[in-house]
Amino acid sequence: MVPNSSGTLCAIGALGGEMTAPSLESSQSTPITKPLDLDWVRAQFPSLKQEVNGRPAVFLDGPGGTQVPQKVIDAISSYLRTNNANTGGAYNTSRNTDQMIAGARSAMADFLGCDAAEIVFGPNMSTLTFAISRAIGRELGPGDEILLTHLDHDANISPWRAPEERGVKIQFADIHEENCTLNLDDLASKIASRTKVVAAGYASNAVGTINDVKTIVQLAHAAGAMAYIDAVHYAPHGPIDVRELDCDFLACSTYKFFGPHMGVLYGKREHLARLQPYKVRANTNAVPQRWEWGTLNHECIAGITACVEYLAELGSRTFRVAPDALVRGGRVRAPAPTRREMLQSAYRAIQAHERNLMNRMLRGLAEIPGLTLYGISDPARLGTRCPTFAVRIAGHSPLELAARLGEHGVFTWDGNYYAINLTERLGVEQDGGFLRIGLVHYNAPEEVDRVLELLRG
Repeated sequence: MVPNSSGTLCAIGALGGEMTAPSLESSQSTPITKPLDLDWVRAQFPSLKQEVNGRPAVFLDGPGGTQVPQKVIDAISSYLRTNNANTGGAYNTSRNTDQMIAGARSAMADFLGCDAAEIVFGPNMSTLTFAISRAIGRELGPGDEILLTHLDHDANISPWRAPEERGVKIQFADIHEENCTLNLDDLASKIASRTKVVAAGYASNAVGTINDVKTIVQLAHAAGAMAYIDAVHYAPHGPIDVRELDCDFLACSTYKFFGPHMGVLYGKREHLARLQPYKVRANTNAVPQRWEWGTLNHECIAGITACVEYLAELGSRTFRVAPDALVRGGRVRAPAPTRREMLQSAYRAIQAHERNLMNRMLRGLAEIPGLTLYGISDPARLGTRCPTFAVRIAGHSPLELAARLGEHGVFTWDGNYYAINLTERLGVEQDGGFLRIGLVHYNAPEEVDRVLELLRG
C-alpha cells in the first residue's frame, strides 16, 4: 500500500513553556486509581463485536463520534417504551420526563463541575454556539472585536463571524505550523480593550493539540472579555472543571464521549440570565430553559445521563483510597465517593491508558516511509495532545488511505473535519486534507498495531 520511498516524521515538540494538560495525578493525600480494565470496558460496547470481511472491526473514528455502551442504548429505548411524553403535563409520563431532564442536568453538572441550572441542552455544539454568538452579537457594534484561532473547528469560528454584519472586527490568533500548536504570544498580543469575546478550542479535533485554555481565559478576563471554550474534542480524553477554568461558556457534544447525538452548553448563570436569546414567545424566561427552544430530544437526554453513569461506573472500578487512609494500623472508613469523584477517577485511568496507546502509535508512525505527522510528536509532551493523529503519506491521497483501511475493517476519517482554517493554513485543503486516526479508551494496543501494519503494507 505504501511505497518504500524515503520520508520523515514531521512536526516535533509542543508549545513552548511548561503547559501540560489538566491531569488528575495521584498523591498520598488524594485518591489513586487502579489501571483501566480494558476487557470490561470493551464488553460494554456491543458495536465493538462487529466484523468486516471476517476480521474484527477497529473503530478509530472516535473524533467524528464514539461508540456507545449498552447502558446508553437501554436508557434511550426504555424512555421511548415507558415515558415518551412532552414536558409540563399533569400526568405521570410527562412528570417523569421532567424528572428525567432534571436528572440529566445534574449528571452533566457533575461532569463539568457546575450547577445544574447552568446546563443547556441542544441538538449539537454548533447550534448552541450559534445561539450564544447571536445573543452576544446583539450587544456588539463597530469597534468591538472577537478573537478566534486558526486551530479550531469551524463550529467555533463561523458562528462568531455573524456579528461582522454589525461592524464587529474578527481577529485570528496564529499557530506554530511546525507542531500545530497555538501561538499564545500572538493570541495575547491581539487581546485589547476592544476585545469582547475570545473563542478557543480545548483541543484540536484535527491534530489533537490540547490548548492552555486556563491561560486563554485569564488573558480574556484581564481585558474584560468573555471566554468561550469548545470542549467537544477534549471531553472524551480528560476531565473538565469549568469552575477551575473560570470560563464564561463551554460547549461539548455527548456523542463524542460515548453518548447520544446531543450538544451541551455550560454558561455562567449570570450570562444565561442577562443575555437575550432569540426564542419563541411561549418559552419561559427561566434559566436555563430560555435557551432551549421547542421540544427537546428527550430520549437522547435520557441517554446523556446513562453515558455519564457509564463513565462513573468505570471510575468506581478504578477508584481506591490513597495509602495514607490508614491510622494506627486500622483502615479509616472513607465516605463513598461522589459521582464527580468517580468521574475524576475514570479520567485518571483513561489518560494513563491513552498515553500508552499514544506512545505505541508515535513509535510506529515514525518508522513508516513517506509519512508526515501533523502535530506534537515528542513523547515527553504527551500531556499536551490527545490520541488523535493527522497524517499524510507521499503518493497516496487521504481518501485512498481511508478507503483501503476501511476494506480491512479499520475505520478512520479523511478530509478536513471542519477544521478548514487549519487545513488551508497548512496547504493540504486542496488535495484531500489529512488521514485522521482517532483513539479513545476502548481501543486496544493490538488495534494500534493493526493500523500501523496496514499503513506500512
